[in-house]
Amino acid sequence: MVDLKSQYEKIKGEVNAGIQDVIDTTSFIKGTKVTEFQHNLEIYLNVKHVIPVGNGTDALQIALMALGLKPGDEVITPTFTFIATAEVVALLGLIPVVVDVDFDTFNISIDSLKKAITSKTKAIVPVHLFGQNTDMEAIMAIAKEHNLFVVEDACQSIGSVYTFSDGRKVQSGCMGEIGCTSFFPSKNLGCFGDGGAIFTNNDELAGQMRAIANHGMVVRYYHDMVGVNSRLDSVQAAVLDVKLKHLNSYCANRLAAADYYDAAFAATDKLITPARSANSTHVFHQYTLKLNGVDRAGLQKHLADKGIPAMIYYPVPLHLQKAYQDERYKAGDFPVAEKLSECVMSLPMHTELTNEQLEYITKSVLEYIA
Repeated sequence: MVDLKSQYEKIKGEVNAGIQDVIDTTSFIKGTKVTEFQHNLEIYLNVKHVIPVGNGTDALQIALMALGLKPGDEVITPTFTFIATAEVVALLGLIPVVVDVDFDTFNISIDSLKKAITSKTKAIVPVHLFGQNTDMEAIMAIAKEHNLFVVEDACQSIGSVYTFSDGRKVQSGCMGEIGCTSFFPSKNLGCFGDGGAIFTNNDELAGQMRAIANHGMVVRYYHDMVGVNSRLDSVQAAVLDVKLKHLNSYCANRLAAADYYDAAFAATDKLITPARSANSTHVFHQYTLKLNGVDRAGLQKHLADKGIPAMIYYPVPLHLQKAYQDERYKAGDFPVAEKLSECVMSLPMHTELTNEQLEYITKSVLEYIA
């Protein structure tokens, strides 16, 4: 699904030099490489504050901790997403409220969101799934109307740009009060282990989140709040700083691969290619098809037999997960998400796909559905 080795070979000299510098200076934690990467990412995103942390899940948890929410407060998030979004809500004693998604874009349904708001709702966590921003103009208007926080889950969408109706262009994760991302190795901007970051333009929130990520400390050994231990180490920062320079070209390579897939599958109604929003660029963290009358398990096996991986993101929506079963929800409550879980399939998507590989993949898919 992701060819990290070939990607590494192209930037091997830069990456190795960065890692060697960390080893030579022995500044493994909170070294200059972390500060440099933080600064460069702030410039790339055009955001005031980047707080590097240990992983994307930590980023989400720290963001919610900084908002001063209380046990019993409700946080709305889509039911068709990775589990981390609801996981951190539950861990903090908050109440995850899940809503349906849009069939075309996979992102949160604005109508479903509106219907879920109650007097206990305090925050919305929209997920920019598979690399495309959700309808942030509508979400920000709803949040303003109901005095709600917006914490963007941009773990799959770094580099994507959203255009507001007034022409403003804003990087994914930089529109709400807080944005969060993951640097898991397979992400569009990925390190060689775990890593994540939080974004905000709010000075006070930035200070809170930096302290929370460092055991609640502002002054060393003086703990002003309950915190956690979550930091991006210097080796990972060195890798990320090199990759950040290539992020736009990585996004362009993914888009080119997606264009190839789209063209190859245009003539069949058995494969619904990913919709692209008019007000958001798409960085294609995943290329996810919707199958129409196709045996998904059969197609997946057919591709596997030909050495082609294909993944199902996500086979079970949050409200049907065993760990999150809730008397408020039952099968059938979120029909779009449940339908998607039954019909989606993601094909290989990464920066190193060649036309020869893409031709082999697409011909193999079409061979099965013919």
